Amino acid sequence: MAEFIISETHGRVGVVILNRPQALNALNTAMIVEIGAAVAAHDADDGVGAIVITGSDRAFAAGADIKEMADPAFASTYFAKHAGAIEKISARKPIIAAVAGFALGGGCELALLADIVIAADNAKFGQPEITLGIIPGMGGTQRLPRAVGKAKALEMILTGRTIDAAEAERAGLVAAVVPPAELMATALAVAAKIASYSLPAVIAAKAAVTQSAARPLAEGVVLEQRLFHALFSGDDQKEGMAAFIAKRSPTFRNR
Repeated sequence: MAEFIISETHGRVGVVILNRPQALNALNTAMIVEIGAAVAAHDADDGVGAIVITGSDRAFAAGADIKEMADPAFASTYFAKHAGAIEKISARKPIIAAVAGFALGGGCELALLADIVIAADNAKFGQPEITLGIIPGMGGTQRLPRAVGKAKALEMILTGRTIDAAEAERAGLVAAVVPPAELMATALAVAAKIASYSLPAVIAAKAAVTQSAARPLAEGVVLEQRLFHALFSGDDQKEGMAAFIAKRSPTFRNR
């Protein structure tokens, strides 16, 4: 049984809820490991087509657990435990972060691991590690520039300034901003929409975008073409196009 998260399934959507309210969902190593295990389980489940990660109304995750980080033993086990655990939070299927309240430090970096971020209008994003005499250590210096650009990322990282949901949306970090009361319904609706499509096509679309981020454009186009061509060997491509021609809704079998 997980101690710091709740894992659920809503139809074809896997949901991972951060559940450490007394610490505003601050991420300790055990919690990160549990998140990774839950995401991996949903990714392996043929009945799940998309994954939502969320926290509480007050905090998605207020940061990494500073008490754990301040332990003299933390630095010596960082790569084996903490950094290694965060990098395992990945999936072939799309991950949607539903963010309300604080998403600071490790919480912001967890949101950056998602493919789509939907924020409540009370969300706050930031990388305040510089105020502690350190830098982001869970991918923030690498993923934040890819999301918002070098200048914005450096301004946030070097000043420790937080940005609200509206600014995060303008910067490209957030896909949509909604009232807090509508956050989970919106995230689940987006995830359910994605999960209603052919899973091989969804996985291919995500791979084409994410795997091309660090490639030259020409290589990315080749990858896209290969994935596009491969989908024509599947049943879902035939069903999707036949349904379009017949003017009916397709029935995808995820193969």
